[in-house]
Amino acid sequence: MNLQVCRHVPTMRRAVVSTMLLLLGVAAIAQDEAKVDAGDTAWLLVATALVMLMTPGLALFYGGMVRRKNVLGTMMHSIMALGIISIQWVLVGYTLAFGPSLHGFIGMLSWLGLHGVGQTPNPDYAGTIPHMLFMAFQMMFAIITPALIFGAVAERMRFKAFIIFLLLWATLVYDPLAHWVWGVGGWLRGLGALDFAGGLVVHISAGVTALVAAILLGRRRGYPEEPMPPHNLTMTVVGAALLWFGWFGFNAGSALGANGLATLAFVNTNTAAAAATLAWVIVESMRHGKPTMLGAVSGAVAGLVAITPAAGFVEPWAAIAIGLVAGSVCYWAVSMKFKLGYDDSLDAFGVHGVGGTIGAVLTGVFATTAVNPAGANGLLYGNPKLLLVQVLSVLITAVFVGVVSFAFLKLVDKMVGLRIPKADELEGLDLVEHGESGYNLTDIPLGHGTPALLSGHAVAESSTYPTFMEAKAEGS
Repeated sequence: MNLQVCRHVPTMRRAVVSTMLLLLGVAAIAQDEAKVDAGDTAWLLVATALVMLMTPGLALFYGGMVRRKNVLGTMMHSIMALGIISIQWVLVGYTLAFGPSLHGFIGMLSWLGLHGVGQTPNPDYAGTIPHMLFMAFQMMFAIITPALIFGAVAERMRFKAFIIFLLLWATLVYDPLAHWVWGVGGWLRGLGALDFAGGLVVHISAGVTALVAAILLGRRRGYPEEPMPPHNLTMTVVGAALLWFGWFGFNAGSALGANGLATLAFVNTNTAAAAATLAWVIVESMRHGKPTMLGAVSGAVAGLVAITPAAGFVEPWAAIAIGLVAGSVCYWAVSMKFKLGYDDSLDAFGVHGVGGTIGAVLTGVFATTAVNPAGANGLLYGNPKLLLVQVLSVLITAVFVGVVSFAFLKLVDKMVGLRIPKADELEGLDLVEHGESGYNLTDIPLGHGTPALLSGHAVAESSTYPTFMEAKAEGS
């Protein structure tokens, strides 16, 4: 062999080995990227956008149910949750909720600021979609959950207090609870709790907090002696329609793929909502003699709430049963606030707290591995243990959320005060807190019939919930 060639043999070998290693690395990267399924990714992008749309939908749903002077102040809660929690989730929320587990109670800070959350899949959570897409999908849940709370204290909470409490609650209540139930290593997940899309994490947590907040802030001025009917039911109906539409992304998207499980969750979502709509309207008609539009959309939301934890674990016939129970029971839960004397302005507890509890418990009854092998069989399929686990999970969630929320509300009250002054409440949140009005009515001539329209008495008789006159007649 030529001496010059011999001198370069080691160098050539190193070059060949380096080239082979580089090619293997490229192949490995390509194989990793190939795990991203285009269909699953496309569906989850759409589902994420659908869940995002639910928060403006909630703004319309809640905004239409308050008095005209508070419409913008009420809608601000949802819109500001979009802005604030989007940043909180990217910086710290996601890693606390889904980061590597610290003894099952909270995620560690490994993904702080989304460090390490990239465009390739994370097999622990979603093996066929980019990790960052899973993060974005879960972010939309983190946004709408605290926004639900403030329906209970609509028309009387300081905006500053809302901002501070929102951040505290999202970081130290929602994020740990999401880790317990959904995080790899989460202790309630390890216990066997089933929550497909947020019965525990979203609805019970928001509903219980709403009840605590409503009691601490006290009743609105004049409640229940003065009529406080919804000022714009058409707005509420549009909001409910957007919620129903977005809920397909909420539940079917939680399958994390374009697959049969997503289809099942989609069908169950629509079925339960339909059943609950019918149940609410039937019970309402039996009690008051008239079905109302507000009753129909309230029933739909109750059904959507109740099916959320069960959507990917039960058969469609069970979704009908869950919807019928939710529509009936949530109607009575909403009515009970007059007897019990608390002012849950927009029934966040009566619909979300009670509806979420119904769904979580009935998951323990109707769940079957025949539709989702990753779940468990419930009571009807020979496994009473799941029902016990579900009931225990509901109690743990309610106690944790209730105690911590109470502490945070008291802290915020000490810092800035929870409630606006009496004069400001009479004036309305829109002008006092935000310096604007939802409607410019100053140029409308007061012609025939206008005073009755503006006073709200035209819709007072058609309110779904018992009017103040009915409540007094019943001795509440």
